[in-house]
Amino acid sequence: MSISSSPPADPASETAPLTVLWQDEHMVAVYKPAGWLVHRTGLDAQETRFVMQALRDQLGRHVWPVHRLDKGTCGVLVMGLHRQAAQALAKSFAGHATRKEYLAVVRGWLPDTLEVDHPLKPDDAPQDAVVQEAHTTLHCLARLSWPESYDPRHPQTRLSLVQALPTTGRRHQIRRHLKHVAHPIIGDATHGKGPLNRWWAERLGQQRLWLHAKALEIPHPATGERMRFEADWSALPQVPEVQDWQQLLQLPQWQPCGTAMPLSWPQ
Repeated sequence: MSISSSPPADPASETAPLTVLWQDEHMVAVYKPAGWLVHRTGLDAQETRFVMQALRDQLGRHVWPVHRLDKGTCGVLVMGLHRQAAQALAKSFAGHATRKEYLAVVRGWLPDTLEVDHPLKPDDAPQDAVVQEAHTTLHCLARLSWPESYDPRHPQTRLSLVQALPTTGRRHQIRRHLKHVAHPIIGDATHGKGPLNRWWAERLGQQRLWLHAKALEIPHPATGERMRFEADWSALPQVPEVQDWQQLLQLPQWQPCGTAMPLSWPQ
C-alpha cells in the first residue's frame, strides 16, 4: 500500500513569488516553502533558495529576519520591513510574547496530551554547556495504523498527527522534544531514525520532514495589537507541498485521538 506522490516540481515554481499572507508598512508574513533556507548560511553552501533574498527582490525593499524555520519546515514566517519593527518583533520572540502552533507527523501513537519540560543545550554545544529551559505542549489530533509492518514484532505501523505548542524557542526544540519522548518526526534526518524514514518515504511518496508551522500569534511591532497569521492549506493551492499533506491527511485510516474534535482536513 502506498499513496501517490506529487508530480515533479515545475521548474517555474523555483522562481514563483513567495506567498504573502499579510503585509503592512511595518511587517510581512509569508509562507515559507519546505526546502528553503530563511537566509544564506555557510552550513548549506549548495542551497540556492533563500526566503530573505527572494522576498527582498519580490517586494523591492529590504527585509529583516526576526526568527527562523528549519530548511525542511514549511509554514508561517514573519519579517520586519524596517529596523525598528524588526527589533520589536525580535523582542516579542525573546520575551515569549508569541504563540506558535505546529503540526507534525510522528512515529507511534502519542498520548492524548503530553507536557515536555526538558532542558536543552544549544546545538553543537560542548559537554559542559549550560542547559536552557525548554517546554512544549503536545496534543494528539489523530492516529493511524498502516497495514504493513516495519517492525516484525508488530503487525502494523503507527503514526500520530500532533499539534505542538512550544512556549520557549530553542533551536530544533520540537524535533528534539519529540525525539526525547520516543516519537520522532517522520523524515527528521537529524533527530529521527534513518531506516524508518526511508521506509515511510517509500510509502508516502515523499522524502521530507513532516513538520508544518501552522500559525503564529505576535504583537504588532507598532501598535501592540495581537496579530494571528495562519498557513491555511485550503487557501494555498499554489503551494507545492499542500498536495503532499492533503494526500497524507486524507487517508481513511486516521482516527481522532481521545476527546479531539472530528478532524476537518484541507480540501
